[in-house]
Amino acid sequence: MKYYENLAEMYIGDDVSPDFYAWVFPKCDHVAVGTGTVRSKHDIKLYQRAIRERAMSKINGGKVIKVEAHPIPEHPRPIRVRGRVALVGDAAGYVTKCSGEGIYFAAKSGRMCGNGVVRASEGGEKMISECDLKREYLKEWDAKYINTFRFLDLLQKVFYGSNASREALVELCGDEYVQRMTFDSYLYKKLARGRMCDDVKLFMNTIGSLIRCNDVGTRMKGLIL
Repeated sequence: MKYYENLAEMYIGDDVSPDFYAWVFPKCDHVAVGTGTVRSKHDIKLYQRAIRERAMSKINGGKVIKVEAHPIPEHPRPIRVRGRVALVGDAAGYVTKCSGEGIYFAAKSGRMCGNGVVRASEGGEKMISECDLKREYLKEWDAKYINTFRFLDLLQKVFYGSNASREALVELCGDEYVQRMTFDSYLYKKLARGRMCDDVKLFMNTIGSLIRCNDVGTRMKGLIL
C-alpha cells in the first residue's frame, strides 16, 4: 500500500489482457489489482493471475481481500427499451471501449431517461409508452453519444488486437495534437473537433506507426495465407 500511495500503474500485453489493459491502483486502504477484457470469466481469472504475477515484486506480502470477475458491458445493447422498461448505465452497455469508463455515462443516461419520462408523462399526468421512451430518451442519447462509442470501438479494433498495434498506439500518444484531442474528448465526453490538416497528418502518422511496429505487414501476411 505504501508503494502505491501516490501511484497507479497500467499494464498491457496478451498475458494480462488480449483486448484491453490491466492495472494496479490504490483505493482508500487497499490496492486494486485487476484487468479489463470482454472475454469469459474463466479467461478473466487467468489474466488476473497474470497481472498479480507481473506486479508481484511490489505487492508481495499483501493479503488478498477479495477476488471477483465480471465481463465489461462495453457493447450498447441493440434493445434498450421494451414496453415501459428502459435500460441505462451498465445494463444498457454504456461502458466506453479503450478507457473502460462507465460512471459518467451511467449517471448521464439515468438523468436523460428520467427527464425523458417526466417530459413524456407531462409531469406524471399521463402514462408513457415504449414510443415515448424511444423518442425522449434513446433518440437524444444516440444523437449525443453513439458516434463516440462507434469511434472508440474502431480505435480498439485497430490498436488493441496485438502487442505490436499497442506499441503503435503508445508511439502516437507522444504527439501533442493526439494528447490535446484525447484530453478534450475525454473531458467533454464527445469527439473533439480537430483541424482538417492535422487530422490528415494524424492519419498518415497512424499508418506509419502501424507499419513501423510491423502490425500492418503481419495482418496482410495473415490475409494472404
